[in-house]
Amino acid sequence: MKLEEINNRTKDAVSYLVEALESGQSEVLTQYLSAMDRFHNYSFGNIMLIARQKPNATQVAGLRTWNSLGCFVKRGEKGILILAPMIGHKKADSVAEAAEDAKQSQAQLYGFRAVYVFDISQTEGKDLPTLTEVQGDVSGYRERLVRFVQSRGIALDYSETIAPAKGLSHGGKITLLCGMQPAEEFSTLAHEIGHEMLHRGERRTLTTKQVRETEAEAVAFVVCQAIGLETGTAAADYIQLWHGDANLLRESLESVQQTAAMILGGIAPEVAEAAAA
Repeated sequence: MKLEEINNRTKDAVSYLVEALESGQSEVLTQYLSAMDRFHNYSFGNIMLIARQKPNATQVAGLRTWNSLGCFVKRGEKGILILAPMIGHKKADSVAEAAEDAKQSQAQLYGFRAVYVFDISQTEGKDLPTLTEVQGDVSGYRERLVRFVQSRGIALDYSETIAPAKGLSHGGKITLLCGMQPAEEFSTLAHEIGHEMLHRGERRTLTTKQVRETEAEAVAFVVCQAIGLETGTAAADYIQLWHGDANLLRESLESVQQTAAMILGGIAPEVAEAAAA
């Protein structure tokens, strides 16, 4: 698909939203706003593309991801076009530039390509795995974690409409699902604040969703373990669901440790000091 066609599709989706705003079509606006809640990890343009093509989509993934989970796209289903970033190293124009690039060795965003994803309603096969729940006593820690989140200028809200997601990080705002058990809510909040601290700004562009979810869940795991919660296989289950592995986690270890230490320092200074000893 040519870049011009990709741009036209994106403009069409945004124009559709603008028209809805101007004409006061509340049903259309509700679809788009719901899409923003469901697909918070996608760019604004991709949210518009998903909502325009399949307003009722709830969980989208590529063909290979669905296949690896034991789900297969039904015959005749049409893919949802979104734009995927192309990240790599810029080709040097000279030997001097090549030497300088080798020193910096930093990936750059140099374009986008069209890819197709499918909603879970377009698949059949195995049910998605259910994750083990976190258990334990979070008395005191939950309140301190909430204060820590607020101290970083991040708004915290609760909603039933984000189900089946347990938590969403919107960039400056975290929404949690209503009615969770205290330990599960604490773990989810630790995961989402991990996103807020690690995956905003330039670093988000240079990481994949697989990396981001692995890092956020690893942060939540470290924080939960440090305060004595029973996590069972919850963190490992979640990370495997996003195809994270040990090698990926090793590459992110420094960022995970620093972020978890900051959270622990904010909610339980004595735990952070003991961990550093």
